[in-house]
Amino acid sequence: MTMPKVAVVQAAPVLFDLEGSLEKVRHWTALAAGEGATLVLFPEAFLSGYPRGLSFGTVVGSRSAEGRADWLHYYKSAVKVPGPATDILADIARNFRVTLVIGVTETGESGGTLFCTLLYFGPDGQLLHRHRKIKPTAAERIIWGEGQGDDLLVLDTPSGRLGGLICWENYMPLARMALYEQGIQVYLAPTADQRESWQATIRHIACEGRCFVLSANQFVQKNMYPERFQNELEGQPNILSRGGSAIISPMGEILAGPLWDQEGLLTAQIDLEEVIKSRMDFDVAGHYQRPDIFSFSWTKNSSSFPLR
Repeated sequence: MTMPKVAVVQAAPVLFDLEGSLEKVRHWTALAAGEGATLVLFPEAFLSGYPRGLSFGTVVGSRSAEGRADWLHYYKSAVKVPGPATDILADIARNFRVTLVIGVTETGESGGTLFCTLLYFGPDGQLLHRHRKIKPTAAERIIWGEGQGDDLLVLDTPSGRLGGLICWENYMPLARMALYEQGIQVYLAPTADQRESWQATIRHIACEGRCFVLSANQFVQKNMYPERFQNELEGQPNILSRGGSAIISPMGEILAGPLWDQEGLLTAQIDLEEVIKSRMDFDVAGHYQRPDIFSFSWTKNSSSFPLR
């Protein structure tokens, strides 16, 4: 019987400061490992911040010079994959012997496009996988390009068969199905969605996929932003992201959280045999799939980029 302990981090990075944010990754990973966790999940765009409330000088039909300067500031806090920041993340995963999964803003190959990315590191420090968000939402399309979608993979790890989608990718039924068909056991849903309705989404995914669901969000206050952005945030509430991180069972039961209005660490011991038991009466990729009625295909390319 495999019963790993998993952890979800709800915190803010040092916004738009890569070096400072990496130190927070080390801090929270140490806390999680100290509680016995073998899997640690950080939120969407934790390195180095989800730019909630910022426009980067854009309206339909025009962009401002000041907004381009703000975007450059944000760009400079992004992560090159592989690169110096991923070397540090690998070292953190290796030192604490955890599978580390973290949302980053990634610099693309062109040198002018950013991606919203999820990185997976094994307990030996190996960079296992990279998933780029396939559809940034609304104004996110100004700052992030679209991933190719050939990286919707589930990985074998010491904490179970692991995979995930970023924020509103989780509203895409066919993207979820690509993970279900690979026998996912632990489903990761890092997000920036702080709405109460997100809780219904992650509980639904757990019930639909008959898998454990881990959702991590940031807790962010307005005064955490650099001074250069404070005027643009005038009139916004002090708490810009309430969090709502949680851990859900394959039957949709809440195992930990949701955590609101503070930084914190959620942990849960999970029994992977509960996944099998839960699929007795509903198996979305098995007896409930009905391939005689519906057809589904997706592109799998696990060598879509060199990890090392």
